[in-house]
Amino acid sequence: MKLLLIFFLLAAGISFIGCLVGHKIVYIVDVNKGGPGTATVWYTDIRSDASNDKDYNDDRTNLFDYMLTSDKFVQDMKAEGKSITSRELTLDKGKLNGKAVYYFNSLSAVENLAFEDGFYYLTLALDDSVVSTNGEVIKSANYKRILWDQSINPLKFEILIEPEEGTQTRSLAQFYKQEKE
Repeated sequence: MKLLLIFFLLAAGISFIGCLVGHKIVYIVDVNKGGPGTATVWYTDIRSDASNDKDYNDDRTNLFDYMLTSDKFVQDMKAEGKSITSRELTLDKGKLNGKAVYYFNSLSAVENLAFEDGFYYLTLALDDSVVSTNGEVIKSANYKRILWDQSINPLKFEILIEPEEGTQTRSLAQFYKQEKE
């Protein structure tokens, strides 16, 4: 499974023709007793994998006009169980990066994290590349899972996002400058 990056969608399930992808995604999830909490998510090197100019421009519009600035996006995320408290884009060494912070009532709103028998866990596909975590990565024949004892807080994990073989991507960083002027 390739973790899709549709910037702040954060597993919202909204589909576009082209997709926004990133190099890696980092989560820090602060869980309060009983399940609610906050998640801070960073995406690095946000790009479009659109195969034509129309879809590329649609990705630009979705990123800058919908995800970054619109109230509709905030409402859509609230319907997914994520109350957005901040969202931003930054440029670092020519790469467009994003950060979002949201409050959640249900842990499953955060990439389907779960809690059972004293452990938090996140189930991933075998081909997902966990770069770092403060949990323990366990692999089986069908999936990998990050486990955290209930005493660990916040939960941290970083996943490398590899585009599918043969996928061409284009930067969106040049539009950040135009949008900020």
